[in-house]
Order: sequence, then C-alpha cells, then structure tokens
Amino acid sequence: MTSTLRTDLLRIVGTPDPVGGTLPILHGLPRQTGAGAGVDDEMRRNLAYGVPDTLLPYTRQGGYDRVRAERELPCVVLENEHLTATFLPSLGGRLWSLVHRPGGRELLHRNPILQPANLALRDAWLAGGVEWNLGTTGHWPLTCEPLHAARVTAPDGTPGLRMYAFERLRRLVLRMDAWLPAGSPVLYVRIAVHNPSPAETPVYWWSNIAVPEDRDVRVLGPADHAFHCDYVSDLRRVPFPQVDGADRSYPGRALRAADYFLDLPAGRRPWIAALDRAGTGLVQTSTARLRGRKLFCWGTGTGGRHWQEWLSGPGTGYLEIQAGLARTQLEHLPMPAGATWSWTEAYGLLQVDPVAVHGSWEGARQAAGEALDRLVPPLELERADAFAERFGEPEEVLSPGDGWAALEIEAGALPASPLLPFGEPTAAQEPWRRLLGTGTLPVCDPPAEPVTGAQWRLLLEDSATDWHALYQLGLLRLAAGERESARDAFERSVAAQASPWALRSLALLTPDPQEAADLLHSAHRLRPELRELTIETLESLRRAGRPADALALIADLSPADRAHGRIRLAEAEAAHASGDDDLVRRLLAEGIRVDTMREGELSLDSLWLAVHPGTPVPPQYDFRMADG
Repeated sequence: MTSTLRTDLLRIVGTPDPVGGTLPILHGLPRQTGAGAGVDDEMRRNLAYGVPDTLLPYTRQGGYDRVRAERELPCVVLENEHLTATFLPSLGGRLWSLVHRPGGRELLHRNPILQPANLALRDAWLAGGVEWNLGTTGHWPLTCEPLHAARVTAPDGTPGLRMYAFERLRRLVLRMDAWLPAGSPVLYVRIAVHNPSPAETPVYWWSNIAVPEDRDVRVLGPADHAFHCDYVSDLRRVPFPQVDGADRSYPGRALRAADYFLDLPAGRRPWIAALDRAGTGLVQTSTARLRGRKLFCWGTGTGGRHWQEWLSGPGTGYLEIQAGLARTQLEHLPMPAGATWSWTEAYGLLQVDPVAVHGSWEGARQAAGEALDRLVPPLELERADAFAERFGEPEEVLSPGDGWAALEIEAGALPASPLLPFGEPTAAQEPWRRLLGTGTLPVCDPPAEPVTGAQWRLLLEDSATDWHALYQLGLLRLAAGERESARDAFERSVAAQASPWALRSLALLTPDPQEAADLLHSAHRLRPELRELTIETLESLRRAGRPADALALIADLSPADRAHGRIRLAEAEAAHASGDDDLVRRLLAEGIRVDTMREGELSLDSLWLAVHPGTPVPPQYDFRMADG
C-alpha cells in the first residue's frame, strides 16, 4: 500500500462549536516563584520570564452547553499500510485518532463525544487525541479554532498535510507538516515556529497526547527524577517513579490528580510511552529541541472520575503524556528576533516484553528505549526531519483558517510566503482594513475584535477621537503593559461616550473591589442582555461582599439568564452570603449544572459543604482534583 491523503467526514455526537465572545481577556497568568526543592537557576529564570499580563487580543470562547446531537466534522486522513491518522483542522489541527491498522488498535484516547469544557486559556477545550499548544502556559488560544490546511507533496510523491496559523498573543507563525511514508511504522509531524518580530519573544510549546488509562498502563521515559506538581504544594524535584512511597509510573492507580515533568538528562534521546499489561501502546519521540516530557493524570478519586466523565462520558478514562520545549509547562523560553525553531515528532505503536515493562524501572525504560531504537532509529528520525524540507508550496487548500495573518500581511507586519498561503481577510478584519486604507477606524458596536502590534497602535495614537477608537487604543496600550496610559484611553473613551466595554476595562484596572463592582454594575446596565458581562458583574459583586446587590441584579434578569448554570451558582453563593441557606439548599436540590466549570474550581464542592456540613459531596458537584 502506498501513502495516501484524503478528506473525509468525522461523524460524532457533540455540542455545537463554541463561539467567541465580545469581551477581551484582560487578565494574565499567575507568576511562578520557583521556590520548590531542586529547582535550578535555569528553571527559576524560565519560570519568571515571559508570563503575559493579559491574553489580548483574544476574547473568551464559550456559548456551549452539554446538549449533544449527531454531528459531522471535516477531517483529513493520512494512511499507509501500518497507520491511519485523522486530523481535525477546524479544531486546532488536533490529531484526533491514530489507528494501528494490522490489529485495528486505536493508540490515542479517541473521545466518543465532542464536549467542550472550560480548561483552555479562552475557556473552551476538548479532551482526546493530540493537541498542539503554542503561546503561553495552558491550552492554547486556537485549540477550538480553525487552522489553515493544505495538501503538499514531496518530490518522491509522498503526500503531506500542512497546517499553519498566526498565533496573535505572541505574534508567532506556526507551520506543521504531517506525513506517513509508505512502509513507515510511525507518523511524522514536523513543527516550525517563526518569530517575525524585530524583538525577542517568549515562546512555549507542548504536544499534549491523550491515551487510554488503565490500572496496568505504565508510563515510561528516560529519567529517574521528575519535577512534581500536585496543585497543592510548590513545584519540586523528586525521585521518579517512587514518590511518597508509591510507584507513580502507573497513573491509573493514583488517587489524586498530578503532573510529573520527567527530568531527562542532557544528551539523552527524548521519548515517552504509555504501555499496557501486554507491553504495547503509544510511543512519542522527537528530535532534540523538544526537550521536556510530562505525565498527567486526573486521579481515581471521586473528583478525578467526575472530570473524566465530564470530558469524555462514562467509562472513558484517559491520561496524558506530553512533550515540550522547556522542562516544565510553567516556563517560557526566549526566542530571538527573526528566529525559526523546528523539530520533528514521531508517533507509533511500541511493543516491548511485558515482563520487562512491568519489572524494575531501570529495566523497563531500557527495554522500551531499545524497542524504540528498533522502531525508529535516531538517524531515521533525523532523516525525516530533513525530508520535511522537501515539501514545497501547497497544491490544494483543504480547509481555511481565519483572516488575521492575511490582515497582518496587508499591514506589512508579516511577510507573504507561497509556502503559507493565508488567503484573504474576512469580515472580522474589515474594520482594521478600513483603518489601514483611510486612517480612521470605524465605530463598531459591539467593538471590532481587538488586535495587537505596534503598527496598529501607531495608527490609533494619531487618529483616535471617538469612544470606539479610544477603547481600542486602550487595549493596545494594555497589551504593551502600559496600564496607566491604557486607563487614560479608557477614561477618554467613557468621556466621549459611556460604553460597557470601556467601563468594564476600567473596572478590571482598579485595585479597589468596590470601585470595580460599581463600574461593572454600570457596564451591565448598558448591556443587561450580555450574559458574559452579567457573569463578570456578579463575580465582582461577590468579591466586593455585596450579596444583596447580586440578588437584586439576578431578580431583574430574563428567565433564560436566571436558569444559566453560572448565574444559578452566583445566586446560591449570594444567598449563602446573605444567610439564606434554605434557598441554597433548594437550588442545589433542583440542580446547578455549570457547563463552564473551571479546572481546579471548588465553588460547587465548597457551597455544598457549607450548607450540608459533614455530608459527602454528591458526585455531580465534586470537581476536586486534590481531595476528591
């Protein structure tokens, strides 16, 4: 059989696609101290470096629920005699399935449902397959967005899938080429990240690989130490796999959720595998630049099992093995101006003597490493990395992405390349094209989607006079880390014409919780029908200790808004703060389902225990990762 590429439709039960909101994400990520035991100077510098103050220009991506129906999704399939690989360009380019054809075995956790949940930087995220993450710590902003996808062909006729995008937070260009050569037992994916900026840029990359979980699945890698994070204590370096008296290389036996970043010795071939009782399973390896490897598990406690079912349905446990540029996911690396970093990853079925796999750690990793060298020798992987350069210009567009790169090319901030045909701007970019063409940004309500970049700021610094242009100027200043000048632009915007957008931005810039609540309350009055603004306003009233105001606001909402899970939770919290625990118990008994429950959020567990002390938290309310 030769290597083939085809388009197809994935039929699956799922919710409608999440949608982007109108409120940009003005908060950043928490700073890391690097105070844990065993953290060296290099890691400490990387932990402190590059943490973004905001997630501009992105808006939240929600609007989903848990009502599922039959769906069809476009996909691209690569296939040879050994493997069938299915990619979803419309969902961040995710590798959704990798089947070993001789036995029909699925090597990944192929989620039976398509169910977003609030785990990504912008909210919506999907479990399953291989997710590619570029930008900053967390599931990347394009995880539920379309990438550009095209067919490419090597001179020897091997077909390849090229997916590419412009990541706007870090302003980096991503190119991924995937191919399955005839006769190859592994899928190759070559990733190239380009920094077109004239300045150094923090960079982050992790390939997150979901695989089936079972008590007897063992995760192996070439390390005897790991950096451990359990969501309670600081990151610390520990011996691996024996941690606190238990073998943590069997994640299906762990009670609590945990991260283990394997500390691979310098110069050692990087790889990670998850092998079952019979000694078989997925292995991932790469060229040297992709240095880090990680094991993540949800744990077998009530909270961990609930998260698994929340994301994938009953009886579908999974764990993740991951690979990244740095040693941990809490670090960013400095990428020089104009630089391109690239590496090649390989994915395939590894078969190892099960006695060795489930014996001593040293024997297991040595046997797996030797089996990997037979499956894909290091020299073969280097040849594959060089082979990827032979893929030329795309021959056929398979799936369109967004229009932001095309806009940046028009603005002169990105060079055009026939290797990455980004197409034309779309309606979302039209206000900014008007600014380029006329020198004036048109007034839009709701506002135009934000942008970042020095060229846009220069244009607005010279022309902003109306509320909308001043609001956008404030966002550009805020993205550059200039909070006081951003505040000035937002105040001028409100003076020109009060808008919920600028009032909200001022609220998020003030350290006074009472002032922030007042500003958000004023913003809400201007757009009471905007649910995401309602939710933010209720949260600000909670932080300000004003439950009576929150209950009054909720009483004036539409029935549909009052029934929304996040707003019902806010009502229950305000009722508890007001001393009306009978109302809290009634709401809990009726049911509060928060479709956007966040990873690590304890609001429902805490609320239950507050009004039912000493009573076990029901499974539907238990999202605890540390104690459940």
